[in-house]
Amino acid sequence: MHIKGDAHINKLILLFVFDKMENSALSEHTILDMCTSTNDWINYMDCIQIIRQLLEHHFICTVKSQGEDLYTITPDGRSCLANFYFNIPISIREEISQFIKMNGSRYRTKQECKADYYQNKDGTYTVFLRILAPLQPMLELKCVVPNRKIAQTIYKSWDTKAPDLYATIYENLID
Repeated sequence: MHIKGDAHINKLILLFVFDKMENSALSEHTILDMCTSTNDWINYMDCIQIIRQLLEHHFICTVKSQGEDLYTITPDGRSCLANFYFNIPISIREEISQFIKMNGSRYRTKQECKADYYQNKDGTYTVFLRILAPLQPMLELKCVVPNRKIAQTIYKSWDTKAPDLYATIYENLID
């Protein structure tokens, strides 16, 4: 666990998280969940403030994805991290590295795979599934299903099934 209060270390921790996520643009919700809720690396209010400061100093930047602001590390942010990397206690670096190794793909998938459903006039439901990339959707799929229970099942399982479904569709289309 991090000893909270050192603003410079907290900024480096956040840059380190971006670096470990390997160029994945992250939503504010994802950053806060990873750094404050799931882990205790930075407290919530400090994390929000640090995001703003890193933006102001051009260590991170925003990219728009499907109308949502996502954050990513800039070359200046990488340079800053490289220069002050050893100021982050090794125990925290190891904890972050291990956490992202075990959970990074889950966070990326959760952020990139969006699902929604709505009822149609005839009582059926349409499930709208998407896999998002920074510049445009990689996949958009609408399915009409007979009832709400099926719509909810698809909605809830989309995060875990999206990568396999995308791979299957892609392989079948190019063969």
